[in-house]
Amino acid sequence: MAVRTSREQKPAIVLDNVSKWFNKRSTRSFKDAFINWIKRRPLRSQQFQALKNVTFTINEGESVAVMGMNGSGKSTTLKLVSGVLRPDEGEVLTRGRVAGLIEVGAGFHPDLTGRENVFLNAAILGMSEKETKARFDEIVAFSEIGDFIDQEVKHYSSGMFMRLAFSVAIHIELDVLLVDEVLSVGDAPFREKCNAKLKEMAGSGVTMMIVSHSAGQVKELCRRGIVIRKGEVIFDGGIDDALAVLEGRDPAASAG
Repeated sequence: MAVRTSREQKPAIVLDNVSKWFNKRSTRSFKDAFINWIKRRPLRSQQFQALKNVTFTINEGESVAVMGMNGSGKSTTLKLVSGVLRPDEGEVLTRGRVAGLIEVGAGFHPDLTGRENVFLNAAILGMSEKETKARFDEIVAFSEIGDFIDQEVKHYSSGMFMRLAFSVAIHIELDVLLVDEVLSVGDAPFREKCNAKLKEMAGSGVTMMIVSHSAGQVKELCRRGIVIRKGEVIFDGGIDDALAVLEGRDPAASAG
């Protein structure tokens, strides 16, 4: 797909008519499932459409909030951009090295120590062993894991998972950072520390796509908001107007 851009801006993330389906959970009996198979009922009748022809572009250096109610499709969108999921229709394109904080502890092996998982997760994100060794002390210091770094991570709390995962992600050379609601897991001082780091990264030109229910956080970090409802983009524009749409208010009235 050819992407038209100005000389000043290049796209970092492109979604072009993206659709995604998931299988419906069913409590039907084996007999019902067998009858459906015999009758060759269409696959789509047993699925729900999580995203419907989603199209948008995020340019290099932009920080954009993707918002919506639970079940709207915003986290699915993030997982498609990260490569965790693949679209059933349409195309998802990214430029440069992408790091995603999609789920707490994703990419961590429970039977490995924090130290071992730092190297494993860094390798998944594209860091060499040499790069990881050079930044290991910084990663551990930021995470505030301390002596627990040599404990198996299956003994970690969800907050410890999040701190270590976040710390690894922000210490690699990345072009695009994807952040889901994971930052809501940590305590208040650490969340403030994370937000300060995100602002620093945004100021340095890192492209960010953030899923958050926190109006304060997205207003601090983002100038643009994309609102998704029932799998469709219903608004794409300024962050204040996006928040108004999310809350069911008229953007024009709130501007006045």
